[in-house]
Amino acid sequence: MTDQVRLRRVDNEAPWEWLAGGWSDLKRTTPLSLYVGAAFVVGAGLITALLWIAGLSSWIPVAAGGFALVGPVFAVGVYEMGRRLETDAPVDMSALTAPRLRSPSQIAMLAALLLFIYLVWMRIAIMLFALFVTGEYVPFTEFTRYVLTHPDGLQLAIVGTIVGGFLALVVFAVSALSIPVLMNRRVDIVTAVTLSVSALISQPRVMLLWAWIIAMILAASALTGFLGLIVAFPVLGFATWRSYRAMVEDVPEAERRPVTPTSELKEDDHPLPG
Repeated sequence: MTDQVRLRRVDNEAPWEWLAGGWSDLKRTTPLSLYVGAAFVVGAGLITALLWIAGLSSWIPVAAGGFALVGPVFAVGVYEMGRRLETDAPVDMSALTAPRLRSPSQIAMLAALLLFIYLVWMRIAIMLFALFVTGEYVPFTEFTRYVLTHPDGLQLAIVGTIVGGFLALVVFAVSALSIPVLMNRRVDIVTAVTLSVSALISQPRVMLLWAWIIAMILAASALTGFLGLIVAFPVLGFATWRSYRAMVEDVPEAERRPVTPTSELKEDDHPLPG
């Protein structure tokens, strides 16, 4: 049987509590959490290095924006750690290598959707580059100078920021709650994404504050050459799990409607605690 869930209203300042809880969870799992953060930074660093070696260093900011778009998928291990902390279960490497998922195929579909949005962002970036930059790709330092000093470069920065911000908001709306829901509930991708988007629509002050906090932390991490993500990535992952637990609840038995589960969800079913 598929699970039936609904949103719970939370205090407008709840995101600060989630963030504080995420920091507390990091301290309880410091070695493993920092390992996750370091692995994410190393992966991002390898992509950055490949762009630099290939003479495409001007694409580093675009790639950096993409890390934020697909980051929620890579935080699955952190969500699993957060779930284990709730039940005092052992938090070890198995949380990263074998997280227990109730709807794994649905998570894979959501990951594909986020990857598609990332590819759309890359395509748009290519189009903007062609519109505002004359000539071939330039080194990162020259590209930065061009963006900050040339009128066309300033236009590129403004338009790129607006488009990137819009796509980031779309990704946030789609993934803010959906991945934890798919991890912990027997639901399909449509239900999970609808629930996540509904959270933004029904409680915009809460969710926009949460989105702003995430954006500021990512921006601060960028100033450290993204080394700050070693700490920020697991903290945000734990905080996201806490946001899910705070905002999503089971529909009471008396209010549930009959639902015929799909065969796919039956196959994905795992006996996990609610």
